[in-house]
Amino acid sequence: MTTAVRPAPAIESGGDENAGIICGGLTKIYSGAPPRPPGGGWGDAGAGRPGGPPQAGNGAGPAAGSVGGRVKAVDNLNLSVRRGEFFGLLGPNGAGKSTTIGMLTTRVIPTEGRAIVDGIDVVAQPALARTRMAVVTQVPALDRMLSVFDNLYFHGRYFCLSRSESKRRARALIERFRLEDKANAMVETLSGGLAQRVQIARALLHDPAVLFLDEPTAGLDPQTRLALWETIRELNRQGQTILLTTHYMEEADQLCERIAIIDHGKLLALDTPAGLKARVAAERVITVTLDRPDQGGVRDAIQRVNGVGEVQAAGAVLHVYASAAAGLVARLVEAVADGGAELRDLAVAEPALETVYLKLTGKEYRE
Repeated sequence: MTTAVRPAPAIESGGDENAGIICGGLTKIYSGAPPRPPGGGWGDAGAGRPGGPPQAGNGAGPAAGSVGGRVKAVDNLNLSVRRGEFFGLLGPNGAGKSTTIGMLTTRVIPTEGRAIVDGIDVVAQPALARTRMAVVTQVPALDRMLSVFDNLYFHGRYFCLSRSESKRRARALIERFRLEDKANAMVETLSGGLAQRVQIARALLHDPAVLFLDEPTAGLDPQTRLALWETIRELNRQGQTILLTTHYMEEADQLCERIAIIDHGKLLALDTPAGLKARVAAERVITVTLDRPDQGGVRDAIQRVNGVGEVQAAGAVLHVYASAAAGLVARLVEAVADGGAELRDLAVAEPALETVYLKLTGKEYRE
């Protein structure tokens, strides 16, 4: 059974002209468990191409919340991405990220609300919307039987560019991404990092207003990841609007101007990386590892230490949020002994984006 779609509010002329993406009350409710796209991620990279109707289910992730057999994967999501902004969308598996991106890229039909990309209602005008966006998936979706040049050239032809214009843009992007020595190489011979560079180059060939990146550096070695970061940064410096999803907190911290954290289909936080980290009411995060799971005695003893604000216990590991008070570490060591345990390890760090993420979404394992 297909869930009925309520008409999205009309978009008046003279709206937010500075917004590259708008989610207004965006909601998706499934009558059963949302389908998973083959291989994970957001589904077919063709979401950034003009042909084909939107799908009711493709691109959805696991259930975000279920009531009476109805799954609310995204629940009244409101956010706006400025033109030229590098924006991050974070959340654990099943948070609703894939469904949100699916709605924005025309692969999933919203139940309620509106999704606007580059001023175009993606439900009312999906084919037009797809000409203004591009999607780079986690797993390269290139034609492995074609050369690098031909992958770019035929992408242009797919978007109705002339033969000469497709060739011109393909050559320009091959030069821009320093792929000259691989132009005639078959895609199946490329390394993972090179294939991602080709995929990003191909995505840009039709000059999209918004670029969606789905975990673009997953599985890449550190050197290749850093090189791809610089490529993506340069695109943004040139004015490209980018929406990134990633499970690498450092990646989001380094690249994104603002970050939204969602879980169970709801927006939990939206701020700059610095603003999100400032939400942790602590100057230091101390990880205390004991010789055995704490039964409450160590936690209580640590909580009484001057300067400690909050203590979170997970088995033999305690996370202590505290001020940068002098002598704090020594007092924590004493507290562990007072609680009847032995200290195995103690690590001190400043609050990081991962700290905020875990405090908001929890530490339980998600499939």
